[in-house]
Amino acid sequence: MPKVSALDMEDVPKGKLPEHLELQRTRVVCKGDAPIHTEGIQYSGAYASMGVDNSLRMDNFCKNFKIEIKRLTEDEMEFDMIGIDASIANAFRRILIAEVPTMAIEKVFMVDNTSVIADEVLAHRLGLIPLDADPRQFEYLSENDVPNERNTIVYELKLSCKKGSPRLTVKSDQLKWLPDGSQLHKETPSQSAEPKTYTSFSGNQLEVSKKPLGVTYKDIILAKLGAGQAIELEAHAVKGIGKDHAKWSPVATAWYRMLPEVVFLKEVTGADAEELVKKCPVNVFDIEDLGNGKKRAVAARPRACTLCRECIRGVTEEAVELRRVKDHFIFTIESTGALPPEVLFTEAVKILEEKCNRLITELS
Repeated sequence: MPKVSALDMEDVPKGKLPEHLELQRTRVVCKGDAPIHTEGIQYSGAYASMGVDNSLRMDNFCKNFKIEIKRLTEDEMEFDMIGIDASIANAFRRILIAEVPTMAIEKVFMVDNTSVIADEVLAHRLGLIPLDADPRQFEYLSENDVPNERNTIVYELKLSCKKGSPRLTVKSDQLKWLPDGSQLHKETPSQSAEPKTYTSFSGNQLEVSKKPLGVTYKDIILAKLGAGQAIELEAHAVKGIGKDHAKWSPVATAWYRMLPEVVFLKEVTGADAEELVKKCPVNVFDIEDLGNGKKRAVAARPRACTLCRECIRGVTEEAVELRRVKDHFIFTIESTGALPPEVLFTEAVKILEEKCNRLITELS
């Protein structure tokens, strides 16, 4: 718990913390060698002697918590989460990477492969192709389940390069979706037995998916066929999560950083200001004209700061301080294309809510 002397509390309003303690509680200060005040102060009675309640209250959380969307495209989203603890932000990151389900190719049935790529390598490449299929419309395929139109998506790849023809590039858009299920017959124990395929679709899968199912990116190179070479296979995609294999992860990446804060402890003017502007590789600083030929440096774009610390080296070392706001996170989600990034985040929120409900049920 922070120690406070009577001198520290002079001229401090009741229910407020001294400036240095408020800085320690809410900011990470990035010094030249290492950051300080990195630990969070979780104890509710840490500042009880000063009349400050440090406990987490639901009404305060609801009042202070905000989400502000800064950038949203088809595959990428950047937003600010304000008024939240780092553990919650990290929970969302981990759920997005490992627990939001997607569809990915799990089984590959090779009929013919005379290309230079080995069967297992080709199967691995197929598994990593992002599929344009909404996982919310499908069910998990357990060990004892029979593959059907609600838990399995079937694709076919059948290509050959004729002798005397130039090399043929096999791309992901040549995977053909089979809405009626598998066309390959299993081996039967006897010739009299009725042949069965690897899936048993009772209806057309278009009724489940509501749209044709393909791949997200059409130009992923899978193999190159020389003259006389061929590939014929059937690929079965199922629902899964990134915790089991990275191919089911719905994001290319999901990451966050604390909001940068660039503070001037004293004015930087004249030649020093110009030098500071030139130092910054991400163009955080600008020159402000004060009139009468006087100019000073200002932090025009603090959000762009990457903490390279160039600005706190040299003559400006004592003039500039770099900070991070402990409860303000810049969160970025890059989707692989199965679901839009904003939908992925709402799915992550639902999963975290389910975990909380499960814990409450078990505790009670």
